[in-house]
Amino acid sequence: MPSVLEQYLPLVVFMAVSGLISGALLVAPFLVAFKAPDPEKLSAYECGFNAFDDARMQFDIRFYLVSLLFIIFDLEVAFLFPWAVAFKQIGAFGFWSMIIFLGILTIGFVYEWKKGALEWD
Repeated sequence: MPSVLEQYLPLVVFMAVSGLISGALLVAPFLVAFKAPDPEKLSAYECGFNAFDDARMQFDIRFYLVSLLFIIFDLEVAFLFPWAVAFKQIGAFGFWSMIIFLGILTIGFVYEWKKGALEWD
């Protein structure tokens, strides 16, 4: 009959190794990172304007378009997960329904691409 120590030794070793790796990955950036950021690195990102400007300034419509496209394709992935899980139960009807859904999304994506919505001047 194996003792409790023999049963839990692999778990203890696994937790110790994972703790060491996690600690090393947390400490390593502080040791090897470049510590002289330039003004470009400290500037505003993603939104295109400074964070503490006037809230009523003009906002480029392309930001809204990109966010809407992201939401649409993010929801597509959210529909694919339950579909994949229930694939055996839904049969051929579910398969072709998802193919039609993905086809409509692909047509929309191609349309946005051809209209230049994904180009950033």
